[in-house]
Amino acid sequence: MKIILTQDVVNLGEEGDVREVKDGYARNYLLPTGAAVIYNKTNAAVFASRAAAIEKRKAEKRAMAASLKERLDNLTLEIVVSAGESGKLFGSVTSVMVQEELKKAGFEIERKKIEVATHAIKMTGTYHVVIHLYENESSHVKLVVISEAEVKARAKAEAEAKAKAEAEAAAAEAKAAEEAAAAAQAEAEPAVVEEETVQVEE
Repeated sequence: MKIILTQDVVNLGEEGDVREVKDGYARNYLLPTGAAVIYNKTNAAVFASRAAAIEKRKAEKRAMAASLKERLDNLTLEIVVSAGESGKLFGSVTSVMVQEELKKAGFEIERKKIEVATHAIKMTGTYHVVIHLYENESSHVKLVVISEAEVKARAKAEAEAKAKAEAEAAAAEAKAAEEAAAAAQAEAEPAVVEEETVQVEE
């Protein structure tokens, strides 16, 4: 079936594009959701009259995609998973998990635009996830997959380091206070001796 897209559809085309698709795909998804209309002379004429407006929207989307790509390229996501001692995952990293982490970082990305090579992510480590933005523009987001055990060990080490630093700071503070008290006492003692001497002379 020949259709005209009324909006961008991932892996198919953009608003205003004419495409040939399977009848079932058109009837069950594209037409009911309003993502496309049937191609005919009337609809073609309507979209031809909207060509300038559609091109303007495309230019805006390109600019937004370029800006988003820059921000995503500098982003590092961390996903905590259950894993064995060897680092092998009890399951796999999915696009839904990545989408949730992106949302926490302030990015609203459609799940179908997130490409995760789940067959490759079976171990903890550092990977790259492809985010399809607009047209041929895509971003590679750094993804760090870390085990729960490693997170707990890291938290424990950080807590111990913090406790040690606080203890050292408290000891240094006590020592400084002790030195200040000793200095104050040393300054006070000569004054007392001098006062006693004056009283003797009188």
